[in-house]
Amino acid sequence: MTEPSLALQALVRSRLIVSAELVEWVPADHVLDKSDRPEVFPCILIGEGQTLPGSLIDRSDFEAVLDLHLWTSEPGLAVAKRIAGEVRAALVSGPWAIDGFHVADLRIASTRFLRDPGPYGHGVITLSALMKETVS
Repeated sequence: MTEPSLALQALVRSRLIVSAELVEWVPADHVLDKSDRPEVFPCILIGEGQTLPGSLIDRSDFEAVLDLHLWTSEPGLAVAKRIAGEVRAALVSGPWAIDGFHVADLRIASTRFLRDPGPYGHGVITLSALMKETVS
């Protein structure tokens, strides 16, 4: 059985790397699951994840939360904000197919833009997905 936040991560990455509009700003091979500071710019680093239990008595539903870190090499935040808009467009509508889960809802819970030292733009998008385990 796949952990719900890992299944969400796979879904999100698969949607981002096929978005022609997003790939104009961030090449598909720059969408990474990585812990360190970025080495290539611009990039999207798939960050922290969390799984919360749902409310069904059979414990088959979850809320999975995932952070995406957007990095640019520009000193301002305009490009990071543009990339955030393209991420939103890539994820805004379903269907959201994940092996082992039905995704009832996927939403952007928050987007924030941070001033980092040096010539970097940095944004963080927090995604939230309501998921129900499916029987194989």
